[in-house]
Formats: sequence, C-alpha cells, structure tokens
Amino acid sequence: MDGRGVPLSIIVTAANRHDVSQLAAVLDAMVVPRPLPRERRSQHFCADAGYTGMPACVIIETHGYMAHVKGRGQEAEEKRRHPTTRARRWIVEVAHSWFNRFRKLLVRSEKLERSFLGLTHLAAAIIALRKVPVAINIIYG
Repeated sequence: MDGRGVPLSIIVTAANRHDVSQLAAVLDAMVVPRPLPRERRSQHFCADAGYTGMPACVIIETHGYMAHVKGRGQEAEEKRRHPTTRARRWIVEVAHSWFNRFRKLLVRSEKLERSFLGLTHLAAAIIALRKVPVAINIIYG
C-alpha cells in the first residue's frame, strides 16, 4: 500500500503462510515503479511486530526502504506518551477492511488461484479508482 491506501502489489498464498515469508515476493511484484527519492530522503516501510528480525530487515533494506518496525510494547508505550497520534501503519489495516467490503473476497469460495487473484485485482482497481479525485460524480454526471 502507498500512503493513501492504494494497493501496489498483491500475492495470493495459502492461509497458513506467515506474512514475513512472502515479503520478498510482495516487494518484487510491485506493479507501479517506485519513484526515486529526492536528495536526503528515503522511502519508508512501516510494518508491525511480525516483521521484526534480521532476515526481514535485510530484505527491506535491499529493496531500498528504511524500515520502521515496532514491537507491541513499543507501540503501547508511544500511545501512552502521545495519545492523539495514530500509528503509521493504520492505512494498511484500513485498506484490508476495504477489501473485506467485497463480499466475494471475504469468504473465499473460488477453487482456482487465478480466479481469486483476478477478483482481488479487480477489487484493487476499484479501490484505486475511488482514490482518484474527480471534479464531477462519474455515475450521476
């Protein structure tokens, strides 16, 4: 996801696979090429405590990102100190709920992986289209 919640990459795996094991595949499958950062600015990668560990940090850094991975205790401590600020990764959690609004994706009934991947790409395209600012309503004119 980018900073606005637009999906940039989708990988379909079995439900019992851990997210960190597919990190390299997700970063390699990005559809939109990443723009080069301006001088002295880097691209940030915000993740939850599941991505702690040296193998994940190496993968994140080899793809050119600066890792922001915090454990549960660190997040709770920051929330106690600054109660009004939100976590940086909240947009990913919101985007997952946007995918859950597509009822065909919520409970997977597709037998073939390519069918489910196609439906997921369609949902991602609809989410991305909703993020485009328009001057008039496309549906009602």
